[in-house]
Amino acid sequence: MTTISNTDHSESNFFKESEFNRFGIICIIITVVGCLGGTAVGMGAIQSTLALTVVIIPTMATLSLLLAVAPMKQIFVAATISVLIDLLLIVYYLFN
Repeated sequence: MTTISNTDHSESNFFKESEFNRFGIICIIITVVGCLGGTAVGMGAIQSTLALTVVIIPTMATLSLLLAVAPMKQIFVAATISVLIDLLLIVYYLFN
């Protein structure tokens, strides 16, 4: 009896390749998340405790996952959330 799997092979190949290239991807993620977080804080998030907390929590969560050698799928999710929040705050403080 054969079992048919419904997993998307391109997605599984992407995460297999990202696990293989973990150290190069980690360097890119640290640079992007760190620079965007610092830019968001520098543009105005430092003036508000709430905005500072909104920037720091996802940034530190991403960096903690990197340090804990978590699966790359979790790291990508955390990094995406962190980058989106940082970009939203940068745009907000740019036009405010």
